[in-house]
Amino acid sequence: MRHLLNILELSTDEIDRLIATADDIMDAPEKYQNACSGKILATLFFEPSTRTRLSFESAMLGLGGKVLGFSDSSSSSAKKGESVADTIAVASAYADIIAMRHPKEGAPLVASLHSRVPIINGGDGGHYHPTQTLTDLLTIRHEKGRFDGLTVGLCGDLKFGRTVHSLIEALSRYAGVRFVLISPKELELPPVVREEYIEKKGIPCKVCRSLEGAMGELDILYMTRIQRERFACEEDYQRLKDSYILTPEKLGAAKPDCIVMHPLPRVNEIDVQVDNDPRACYFRQAYYGRYIRMALILMLLEEGKDGKSVPDKAHLPLPENRLPGGVCRNPHCITTTEQGLEQCFTREGSGEYRCFYCETKVE
Repeated sequence: MRHLLNILELSTDEIDRLIATADDIMDAPEKYQNACSGKILATLFFEPSTRTRLSFESAMLGLGGKVLGFSDSSSSSAKKGESVADTIAVASAYADIIAMRHPKEGAPLVASLHSRVPIINGGDGGHYHPTQTLTDLLTIRHEKGRFDGLTVGLCGDLKFGRTVHSLIEALSRYAGVRFVLISPKELELPPVVREEYIEKKGIPCKVCRSLEGAMGELDILYMTRIQRERFACEEDYQRLKDSYILTPEKLGAAKPDCIVMHPLPRVNEIDVQVDNDPRACYFRQAYYGRYIRMALILMLLEEGKDGKSVPDKAHLPLPENRLPGGVCRNPHCITTTEQGLEQCFTREGSGEYRCFYCETKVE
């Protein structure tokens, strides 16, 4: 049985095959209208979502399958204190595949350890969002025709922006990619992402505070929302929320073939007048999301058709390297709330330890 928790769990060849399948579904949807007949997708969203949840549900319905689930933790037993592990152990008995979103980093990993069926990470805190990255990659392939040799500007909340983290990880595997990181100092890209996927790979990278100063060199501008729900302090959010606003005037300095992407929802970081510019492709991006998720559902169900794995809660596959007495200090880690979850750490070649669940370094 296979899960998708992190975009790097897919090889570039597998991504190409998923894109090819998504293209075929777009070209001939009738071929796939009964592909998942008799199958059930559970959408377990412990955090509100519009596009991701609806695109998963639309994808499964378009494949002839059925959908069940919840759209907010308040409508689930999580409100009563039920753990993620227990919720998944039960829900995976009712469905053939699960798409989930959770505000705590590492929650889908915990889910995968207790599930009888494939788990798809629909976003875990500021950690990963692999299906948004697949959506982004399909968009880039359609709009730019390639992944290599692109200068990609990432603007806004680079600290908590899980879509940014996953996209950097995915694009870092292609030749000639260059990143321009545009953010306030307080919302800079986390060191772990920059070190692992930019610096260690020798990828050219430029840090900017000004959107206008970077615009003319970009092939792709990836705008992000300053995420109110990730701030512990309302005052900090209010101070930073309007850091970058893309207007038609600012976009005027961009290349004629530059594209503007956004994972959505937007607040005010893209002026609505930009919507009329042909370079704005964020609504096309949302359209592509349905088809790449259809392709992913098909792939995971096909790979798991030989039988379901029933996990043994007493023998979970935790890593061998431990840090006795270690505690993850990331307040967004699933270990801060999950009942009975063992603290566990993996050791890197450098001798440093990282939390098994959220990958935060132990200081």
